Amino acid sequence: MDISLIIANEFKIKNWQVENTIALIDEGNTIPFIARYRKEAHGSLDDQVLREIADRLAYLRNLEKRRQEIYSSIESQEKMTDEIAQALEKATTLAELEDIYRPYKPKRRTRASIAKEKGLEPLALQIYAQNADSDTPEKLAEQYVNPDLQVETVQDALSGALDIIAEMISDNANIRRRLKNLFTVVGEVTSVAAKDEDSVYSNYYDYSESVAKITGHRILAIDRGEREGFLKVSVKLDIVKAMNVIASETLLDNGSLCTEAVRNTGADAYDRLIYPSVENEIRNWLTENACHSAIKVFSTNLRQLLLQPPVKGRVTLGLDPGYRTGCKVAVVDETGLVLDTGVIYPVPPHNKKEEAKRIVSTLIKKHNVEVIAIGNGTASKETEIFACELIKELGKDVKYMMVSEAGASVYSASKLAAEEFPEFDVSLRSAVSIARRLQDPLAELVKIDPKAIGVGQYQHDMPKNELDGALDGVVEDCVNSVGVDLNTASPALLSRVAGINSGVAKNIVKFREENGAFSSRAQIKKVPKLGPKAFEQCAGFLRIAESKNILDNTSVHPESYDAAQNLLTLCGYTVADVKARKVDELAQRIEKLGAENVAQRLNIGIPTLTDIVEALLKPGRDPRDELPQPILRSDILDIKDLRDGMELTGTVRNVVDFGAFIDIGVHQDGLVHLSQITNRYIKHPSEVLKVGDIVKVWILSVDTAKNRISLTMKQPSQAKQA
Repeated sequence: MDISLIIANEFKIKNWQVENTIALIDEGNTIPFIARYRKEAHGSLDDQVLREIADRLAYLRNLEKRRQEIYSSIESQEKMTDEIAQALEKATTLAELEDIYRPYKPKRRTRASIAKEKGLEPLALQIYAQNADSDTPEKLAEQYVNPDLQVETVQDALSGALDIIAEMISDNANIRRRLKNLFTVVGEVTSVAAKDEDSVYSNYYDYSESVAKITGHRILAIDRGEREGFLKVSVKLDIVKAMNVIASETLLDNGSLCTEAVRNTGADAYDRLIYPSVENEIRNWLTENACHSAIKVFSTNLRQLLLQPPVKGRVTLGLDPGYRTGCKVAVVDETGLVLDTGVIYPVPPHNKKEEAKRIVSTLIKKHNVEVIAIGNGTASKETEIFACELIKELGKDVKYMMVSEAGASVYSASKLAAEEFPEFDVSLRSAVSIARRLQDPLAELVKIDPKAIGVGQYQHDMPKNELDGALDGVVEDCVNSVGVDLNTASPALLSRVAGINSGVAKNIVKFREENGAFSSRAQIKKVPKLGPKAFEQCAGFLRIAESKNILDNTSVHPESYDAAQNLLTLCGYTVADVKARKVDELAQRIEKLGAENVAQRLNIGIPTLTDIVEALLKPGRDPRDELPQPILRSDILDIKDLRDGMELTGTVRNVVDFGAFIDIGVHQDGLVHLSQITNRYIKHPSEVLKVGDIVKVWILSVDTAKNRISLTMKQPSQAKQA
């Protein structure tokens, strides 16, 4: 099996791209490093494609390993034939391999194996052969009656032989392959109520949908309903269609007296052996596909959430709302350093609103707070109302923003938070985290298990290893695409940099504390346990704004410093010009000299040249700054203020299979259903929307009793302005 050729065909790329990518992976290079600094080798594939190639490579290598194991097992049994060898060679999935191996796989004792122990296999083969001149099965069975082997009667012999035939039919790889294909084309997923009790699964109490059309989120909902005991689920297939498949593979149209027995045994095999097994496989397949799609959506949402534009350069006050225990307050400076903390009680049951206003007003004036971050959990609506009243009374240019506090409690109770803020209790750590999430979502959210961030669907039902791997890859890609300030980054952030593990990240921070700020990238080579390979992988993603060498504050890799400096010389510039932002015409001068010529003279490829130019034009660039800035508010809407047709501006908070949830400045996010996103046909909301998008929406309907808001992005003919 030519793995690189298979991947090239599947991804519709050149074979050399795949071969080089595989070589780079096998050399121990990280995906971010390969994606950014080895573009010439793989043809500028992006990090997501490279990860998919790596995953597919692992699957195909595992497939090939299993193929060899099965081949060796069958060969050791001296049952290998050219036909089996060809079937194994053609198999493209692990499921196909296992179907081929089924007849030769060691089994626990079955009715068929017991019958074989009684010497009934020759009888089974005679009946199964359905020879035209054969006697009846009963007549054939007479000679196999043997009390010594516990075959007391003709019926005992016949029953044992038919058990063997049933297992032969069940183990037939062609039958299983064709039946599985049939299930996927015309099968029906059905669910019924398992108990007489209302629940969130009531829509599925009498439900049926074709296997071919059922969506992933419905499969996951049905699976969860079954696990929680509310649903009984099955996958149905028309019995006539199923028996036609078995008949076409087993019955001979030659008038044999044994054919009817084989036909009836086929029905028994399907009902007793094949259907339960294939149904289970189809359900697993549906769930795996649903999980794969859900993980993909979660990964996309997480990527977009992590890359939300930071609210830079502003002193921020974080509010972690609460009723009985009060609202925790933390003020952090422009860099996230904690300046002040406290607790206020502006909401029930304490209702110390005026005292809370005095405390917060004092903090705002004392620290020149410019923006307030409010967690969106318990008591957040009342806290938001309190903040709006305070802002109006202050008459000061202070804005606020609701911040998702998903995972904040997980972080604040973690060992990491305890190490970072040993002097604070759990609740105050949460307030600090909320403030920092507004200032720099990426730097703060990397401290939290991605599953706890809350931008997916059914994430707690996903296979843990697959979900963790996908989400960790997203976090790694995001951190490395933005870059990390070596002198301010936390261990949690540093550990997400390519080539740096948690131990080395702690060593970097310790080295920084003991020796002062890093003055160059080269200096990190002195950090314990950070070897040459780790330096190669991580160096380009680390930034040092204070370095004398401006290249240390760009995405130019140290291996390309000479090329960058030679490029500047070639175009009549110096490194000092880069620092002074006086290289505006760099691209034009390269174009005049000819990009191919310049790249050749510098001994680099065009992709690397393009990246170096981009970095020199914008040293210290943060790609997030070029995205739409988050909406900061100074006033609040109540769900009771909403009217049908009202026009609002909102922020996309979560994208799921059936639509997107939009923050419109009300305590409750509104839902734009898939059908209300655009006038053109789309399969998934992610084709149009992503987390963090600022969008214009109109109110379709409001259900205050159920706290539900339905939105549309299709402009109504008579929309009211909010």
